[in-house]
Amino acid sequence: MEIRHLQLGSCPDSWGVWFADDPRQTPWQRFLDEMVASGYHWLELGPYGYLPTDPGRLADELAARGLSVAGGTVAGAGGPHKDFGAVVEATRKVAELTAAVGGKNVVFVPVPGYRDDNTGAYREPATLDADQWKTLTDSSNTLGRILLEEYGVHMRFHPHADYQVETQEQTERFLAETDPRFVSLCLDTGHLAYRNADVPGLIRKYPERVGYVHIKQMDPAIAARAAAEDLAFGQAVAMGASVEPPSGSPDVPAVMDALSELDAELFVVVEQDMYPVAFDVPLPIAQRTRSYLNSVGLHSRAGTVQHEETPDDPA
Repeated sequence: MEIRHLQLGSCPDSWGVWFADDPRQTPWQRFLDEMVASGYHWLELGPYGYLPTDPGRLADELAARGLSVAGGTVAGAGGPHKDFGAVVEATRKVAELTAAVGGKNVVFVPVPGYRDDNTGAYREPATLDADQWKTLTDSSNTLGRILLEEYGVHMRFHPHADYQVETQEQTERFLAETDPRFVSLCLDTGHLAYRNADVPGLIRKYPERVGYVHIKQMDPAIAARAAAEDLAFGQAVAMGASVEPPSGSPDVPAVMDALSELDAELFVVVEQDMYPVAFDVPLPIAQRTRSYLNSVGLHSRAGTVQHEETPDDPA
């Protein structure tokens, strides 16, 4: 069975790309070529600066390979509760490029978070106080409004391990205190499972707030070890926390059942954290992952996707 309102894609993260420029990462031309070889038509752009940032050149590179853009990615600017000016500046760059090449989603990944991925050192407390939380939600609303009203793209906020919106309780609070006109989730199944969330339950409880999905799984044993030993998420990834489906959690068929009930066109983007990884590792994993996801109803179809309407005056 094919679930027609869900469109499968992938992204640079599944090729071990976390940064705009790093010699340990797959060259961007190879990534795009291997996306095609894996059978994908839709991609998320990944860290700003990894792929070409000139819209004309990027459009040409994608068109030559039959690829289309599911969304852009803001990462590395930190969370909206901190230096909001820097966050807005970074997000505008991504929004402008994403809109120019036909994307309608901007995934906001609030990293770096409260820990150093390499050393595990805490940069700040793992929870926000009341004033910081209000700053987070107010700033997220403002950012979402900017994206929608000025660029015609939708903000998809990504709960993330080692950021102060990572658990089910924090995610639900974030949704309760942000404006659904401007803020929805990039529901990352792996990060939520890493913090023991009920992923299908979240989808069913907040169907109108799921705007985009990162499909991934985590090794529950490594997640449990990371919690027991107080390891940072980056340290857990280096141990192999992010795994190829269907070998981890959450249960993909259960997630698919919940997603199939949604009344919206959605991108479901494979995002398996593998930084750093040898260049020859990602392609066969991507091919096997696509085949598995095809078997549970997810397909990557060339063509257009019906997006949410952008209102003339959301207020």
